[in-house]
Amino acid sequence: MPITVSTVIASPISSVWDCFVNPDHVIHWNQASDDWHCPKAVSDFKVGGKFTYTMAAKDGSVSFDLWGTFDEIQENTVLSYTLGDERKVRVTFQDEGEHVLVTEVFDPEHVHSEDLQKTGWQAILDSFKAYCESF
Repeated sequence: MPITVSTVIASPISSVWDCFVNPDHVIHWNQASDDWHCPKAVSDFKVGGKFTYTMAAKDGSVSFDLWGTFDEIQENTVLSYTLGDERKVRVTFQDEGEHVLVTEVFDPEHVHSEDLQKTGWQAILDSFKAYCESF
């Protein structure tokens, strides 16, 4: 059963989209807590293109690469991709005038509880919201 997280961002749709897909922005928001960061983000942003985001503890104790392949890109509207472990993710961007509703629907993995995964993905989305609204 897919998991859904969402947030409402007070920024223009074009800015929200750019912050989500541009690796120069991704490195600033792609973490679930202050003790993690995303020191590297690489993206071949096209259908069939691959992305790799390095996720790391700031103390250097652990890091991993989150990677996948873009399946669908509809600018300012939809982004879907398949992660390296074959899980699917679909992100929608709904322009509501002064706000943008961003919704992520993703297949859970089978190691961590669904509640933990939902909390973690929501925390990353909350970090994304804070970053988007900061400029």
